[in-house]
Amino acid sequence: MVVFAFMATRPGSSLRKWTTFRVSYSIIFIFCLLQFILGVAWLSIAPPFAQYNTNIRPELIVVDCNEGSPLAFWTMLGYLFLLATISFIVAFLARRLPDSFNEAQFITFSMLAFLSVWVSYIPASLSAQGKYTVAMEIFAILTSSWALVMCMFLPKCFFILFRPEINSKDNIMRKN
Repeated sequence: MVVFAFMATRPGSSLRKWTTFRVSYSIIFIFCLLQFILGVAWLSIAPPFAQYNTNIRPELIVVDCNEGSPLAFWTMLGYLFLLATISFIVAFLARRLPDSFNEAQFITFSMLAFLSVWVSYIPASLSAQGKYTVAMEIFAILTSSWALVMCMFLPKCFFILFRPEINSKDNIMRKN
C-alpha cells in the first residue's frame, strides 16, 4: 500500500483509488480466506492420520504421521511460498522509499530468510522418511518464524533499548 501511495501522488495517477484501507483489508481477507478454504478442503478430503510402519525394522513398530494427501500438503506449502514471494517482491520494490518508510528493508530481509528456509526444506523433506520428516518440518517452521521475528523486530528493539535518542519525533523530523 505504501508503494501505491507513493505512486499515486503523481499528478493524474489512477492508483489513488487503490490506496484506501478497504483495499488493504480486502486483500488480507481474500488471501486468508483462500488459505482457510485450502486447509479445510485438505482436512475434509484426506486428513492426516497415524500410520504404523514396520518397514524400517520388522521387530519394531514405528508410528508415523501420514499427511493424507501429498497433493494437498504441497498445495498448501506452494500457496505459502507464493504469498512469501509476493511479499518479498513488494518489499524489495519498496526498499527505496524515503527513510521514514525504511520498514521495507527489514521485511525484504526477513522474507528472504523465510524463503531460503523453505526452499532448503523441500529437498530435505523429500530425502527423509518417517519421524525425521516431521522433525524437519517443525524445524523449518521454527526457523522461519524466528527469522521473521529476528529480522523485523531485533533492529527495532535495538533502537528502543540502546539508542533511545534516535527514536524521537525531533530526530525524525530533523532527518526529513
